[in-house]
Amino acid sequence: MNAFLLSAHVLAAVIAVGPVTVAASMFPAAVRHAVATPEDGRNLATVRMLHRICRVYAVVGVAVPVFGFATAKNMHVLGDTWLIVSMALTAVAAVVLGALVLPGQGAVVARLEGGGAGPLSAPPTRLALYAGLFNLLWAAVTVLMIVRPGSTTGV
Repeated sequence: MNAFLLSAHVLAAVIAVGPVTVAASMFPAAVRHAVATPEDGRNLATVRMLHRICRVYAVVGVAVPVFGFATAKNMHVLGDTWLIVSMALTAVAAVVLGALVLPGQGAVVARLEGGGAGPLSAPPTRLALYAGLFNLLWAAVTVLMIVRPGSTTGV
């Protein structure tokens, strides 16, 4: 059962979190292109698609901590410090995604679709910062999952 749960956890992370990290990172540049060439509808379509990828895979990404928690429970490591820190970092990453990245992207998409003038409510540089923070948090969680301080596996 441990092998199944761990496999599901890792696959969910790769399949769900990977696309969000890439799409969120690509979004600011796509916005800059869309703002620079508003007459080119392909750029707006790209911005919409990247935002949709982030939204959809964020929902799918809920499977990552679900399978992770089940794996940890089965392996009797719920009280280990590395896991608690990983869970806290995962929660912070979820907040960054849900409270900063997705709403910022949504506001930009709405503004671009409306064709309104003036500055973007969430400029690309700020969205790049949020995406970078989200990615950094997931990188830290990944390292903790691999290194597992205090592990008896010899890693």
